[in-house]
Amino acid sequence: MLGTKISKSLWAVPQKTPLTGCYVHLEPLSLEHLPDLWQNAQVAPESFAYLRYGPFEEKSELETVLADLSTRADQPFWAVIGPEGKALGWLSICDVHQSDGALEIGNIWFSPALQGTREGREAIFLLMSSGMDTLEYERLVWRCQTQNEKSCKAAINLGFVHEGTWRNAAIIDGWQRDVAWHSILKDEWPVHQKALETWLRPTNFDPEGSQISSLREIRNMASTV
Repeated sequence: MLGTKISKSLWAVPQKTPLTGCYVHLEPLSLEHLPDLWQNAQVAPESFAYLRYGPFEEKSELETVLADLSTRADQPFWAVIGPEGKALGWLSICDVHQSDGALEIGNIWFSPALQGTREGREAIFLLMSSGMDTLEYERLVWRCQTQNEKSCKAAINLGFVHEGTWRNAAIIDGWQRDVAWHSILKDEWPVHQKALETWLRPTNFDPEGSQISSLREIRNMASTV
């Protein structure tokens, strides 16, 4: 068997356009976000353990990194703007393969204010939807170091399928690490999209902000409909 025949041969490049959800707003990352991001980065140096930059001892170090990330022509970055209008982190669309219809969500840095929250999950969902709905890509990728248990768990919770692990594939700050690959395919996306939209509804949270139904529960119900 030759594979799956597909007529499309080129997909559009992701653009740095603002994206808005119920809880967060994504806007193109820039040096204007430096004050907010510096304030958040200072209190969580451990949050950079699995990135190729940080933590930052001086504000100028973060400024240099932001100047690089915000101007990458082939990797658009967004700042995550929380309910109070402050930049709480960033994320990007990377490794865009236009001729294969594949792209990756990665290079994510979330401050503690975003980690494990509906705001953080919505920020990721906005980019997932941009890639799969707006740009109509065939394959959405999540790559993380296997030692980064939070990222591996987040991938599975979001609906990504673990495809395999590249052993000793990355060296970060002198540490050799394995890299796990996950994906969501175009025909799998509708179930995950519906589940995420349902999970993110304000009615799924009590007055204290705790979820009523988990994403896994909602996805299981959606997949049986």
